[in-house]
Amino acid sequence: MADAKFEDARETPLNLGAEDAEDLEVVSSLVQDSVFPVTEIAWQPARRRFALLLNRFRWEDLPAAERGTRDPERVQSLLVFDNVLAVASQGIDRADKDLILSLLSIGFDPDEEGAGSIHLVLAGDGVIRLSVEAIEARLKDVTRPYRAPSGKTPHHPD
Repeated sequence: MADAKFEDARETPLNLGAEDAEDLEVVSSLVQDSVFPVTEIAWQPARRRFALLLNRFRWEDLPAAERGTRDPERVQSLLVFDNVLAVASQGIDRADKDLILSLLSIGFDPDEEGAGSIHLVLAGDGVIRLSVEAIEARLKDVTRPYRAPSGKTPHHPD
């Protein structure tokens, strides 16, 4: 019996949860290079919830794109954080309703007993900091995949 390979995975929408820093690293790798308009940021203080509607590059589908089976794809995904006590941002003009942001990574700085800060690092030196009681995040694809408008895989020059 052979080991399963990433390429053997069924093509199904992602629906993942993160409850610790290690889980958050997995989510970070899947949302790298996601783009979203500033208008798709939602902070619901009464529910202690912060959410983004992302246009996520489908990194998990990259082997098929590299084989030439299909063009690189994106999919709309919800990235939701619960147990959020406060939100702060830097380098983002929330008044510019045409602003498109690009998510580079998600990190976590722990405090005591699981609390801490989640950092959403954006291209162009922007950052969103979520003060959380505990890590509780979800990433869920909410549309069918579509051809990446650029037709290319995101890359970062050295």
